[in-house]
Amino acid sequence: MKLMKTAVIIPAYNEQDSIAKVIDYIPKELVSEIIVVNNNSTDNTAEAAKKAGATVLLETFQGYGAACLKGINYCKEKNFDVILFLDGDYSDYPEEAKEILAPILNNEYDFVLGSRRMGKREKGALPIQSQIGSIIAGILIKLFWGVKYTDLGPFRAIKFDKLLALNMEDKWYGWTVEMQIKAAREKYRIKEIPVKYRNRIGKSKVTGTIKGTVMASIIILSTIFKYALKLK
Repeated sequence: MKLMKTAVIIPAYNEQDSIAKVIDYIPKELVSEIIVVNNNSTDNTAEAAKKAGATVLLETFQGYGAACLKGINYCKEKNFDVILFLDGDYSDYPEEAKEILAPILNNEYDFVLGSRRMGKREKGALPIQSQIGSIIAGILIKLFWGVKYTDLGPFRAIKFDKLLALNMEDKWYGWTVEMQIKAAREKYRIKEIPVKYRNRIGKSKVTGTIKGTVMASIIILSTIFKYALKLK
């Protein structure tokens, strides 16, 4: 296994009750720095993350992708080799970072995605609308770019130079699917592995509301078709 410098980026909005748990369970022997991007939280997320030992950045533009981009810009000056992304709500199992990172650290793959649909899930942890959305997105990506994905999950790792080459742009809910489309388009070595998934701490900002679900669906589909049209 090659020695690579790895950073963790955790976008977080109002996750004061869960963020420390996420940080505590990340395998510290595998990562050089844990970066929590406080996405304009109105609670004590930033303070809890700092107390748990993370570097905390502030992104005032409200958007998942915007928070991820903030973390990426910070990492550009730190000479990282690999970036690991996961959510701050404790729905992922941070200890599974070992399985996510291994194929990259062994230089077998460029991009590894944790699939919640392939893994074991607590009842109600992955709402049916999320599963349907992932299935539809997977079918379309397979149709347009020839790569099969089962999920659009947030738990993922990618070589940093490969990530920068993707020129990520989305500031909203289209972030994850944009990365997957572009990685497929660039013919990166891609692997999905099953990951466990549990009910999050607190209410989801996306699938927890009708508005969030509709907005996420629209943005994800529009992102897919935007890049599909560029094939013409």
